[in-house]
Amino acid sequence: MAAQPMTSPQSDRVQFEAAAPRITLRNSFAHPFDSAMAAARTCYAPRLIGPEEITDKQRLQIGASTFYGGHHTVYQHAHFEFGLENVSRQFVWSFLHAHPFYNSEQQSQRYVRLTHASAYLPPEAPGFGPAERAIYQDAVARAWGYYKQLTALLEGDAREILGDIWHISPMSHPKRVEKVDRQAGKRAIEVARYVLPVAAATTMVHTLSGIVLHRLYRMAAASDTPAEARAVVGEMVARVREIDPQFFDRFENAPMAQEEMPEWSHALPGSARAAGDAESFAREFDARLAGRVSLLTDFSPNAPRVVADSYRAVLGLTESACSDAEAIDLLLNPARNAYRLETLNIGVHAPILRALQHANFTFAKKISHTADSQDQRHRMVPGSRPILTLADTRSPDFVTPMLIAGNAAAREVYDRAMADAWSAKNELLDRGAPAEIALYLLPNAKSIRLVESGSLLHLLHKWTMRTCFNAQEEIYQASMEEVEQVRAALPSLGKYLGPPCYIRAGIATPICTEGSHFCGVKVWQEFPKIERRI
Repeated sequence: MAAQPMTSPQSDRVQFEAAAPRITLRNSFAHPFDSAMAAARTCYAPRLIGPEEITDKQRLQIGASTFYGGHHTVYQHAHFEFGLENVSRQFVWSFLHAHPFYNSEQQSQRYVRLTHASAYLPPEAPGFGPAERAIYQDAVARAWGYYKQLTALLEGDAREILGDIWHISPMSHPKRVEKVDRQAGKRAIEVARYVLPVAAATTMVHTLSGIVLHRLYRMAAASDTPAEARAVVGEMVARVREIDPQFFDRFENAPMAQEEMPEWSHALPGSARAAGDAESFAREFDARLAGRVSLLTDFSPNAPRVVADSYRAVLGLTESACSDAEAIDLLLNPARNAYRLETLNIGVHAPILRALQHANFTFAKKISHTADSQDQRHRMVPGSRPILTLADTRSPDFVTPMLIAGNAAAREVYDRAMADAWSAKNELLDRGAPAEIALYLLPNAKSIRLVESGSLLHLLHKWTMRTCFNAQEEIYQASMEEVEQVRAALPSLGKYLGPPCYIRAGIATPICTEGSHFCGVKVWQEFPKIERRI
């Protein structure tokens, strides 16, 4: 019999609010399909072809030959800007942001106080009837109660730490005190959000191209949230059909069944996968990390030489005219390369910086679901992330933020919240609920183990942004460990890595590019041997 979840004080309970997804098309091309056909015709015409010139015969012939022949760039011109309301964060992490070809502006859990228990409620399904729905709703409401408790418990600690950093005293200006109070509140909810379920509703503006929408429609079952993905993407497709039916109706592009997908067929009974592998995998992965958040597992050992060769190739220089050390310094030293001071991330557009694409690094890392939801937004540093349905563990498996670890009362509440979340999830599984549904109850704190790779060009941008004290705590820690290991493995490259203030100090003003969001610590004076307190 499944253990009954412990309950939080009734005063901290909040009412569950089922969040109904709402999908709107905010902006789009006027004639997406005919524009695609016109683009295709332009390839073989002596002039630019307009969409108004496309005939029905061309729609039929060019449409079929491009779509079924795999010549899909013509469908990439049309873009669609959607408003997605009340979709789950699990769906966003597992499916919508699991590829690089999109743009999203998503409601922040770090900075928006969530006063209502608004979460995705799956429809009834075999094993998920009224009784199971009640367990699900109670678990979500209970998690929000813990969120409220932790916010109250942590705000004082955050205020004390920030007050010390900013040297707040009884003589401080009221506006300075008010600023610290606001920041303390934000830090408290940023950390308290770790107990919220991944079912939590989120809202965003989401833009993608026509071909990506076709691919999402085809691959809707390739995630932990196939039912929600099919529903949301189906609505996105429906909105496009309303303005241009032929963009989808001219092609046979049915969603792929889950059993057709290798990820799932490889995990079926009789395959190499055995029961209990998830716990074994977690232990093996963690042993390999040996206490680290991120472990350098592979890199280009000849990276300095390759990068230098690439730099010389761009400028047509001989080695005698420009040594490896000189080439690397000209590339990475911000005092000699103004590109390093740009905040526009122009790396792929700068001919010499493209030389950094030939050095590659791979890391094994373990961070929470909520941290990885931000980490995966660095789309040019792709990761192999778990299908949680196949990597689920019966016992709690989570990350604890340092502000909670340092507060005994908060830690007690937090550990209870973790036990409750796993207990409710396990009870649903024991009752026969689909794993897809039960896993919505996992907290943001759930450990995600992944393998991530990137070129020095794109990691350089990530490490510059995420070694700043304003970065999310876990991504900061992972980035610092990655920089440390690269410094040790390839010191000729590693010495140029650090946050914006470290890169700009003594070279450009302002030293901090965060403006009024300056963390209050002169990181550049001590980097990398500096301690982050909050």
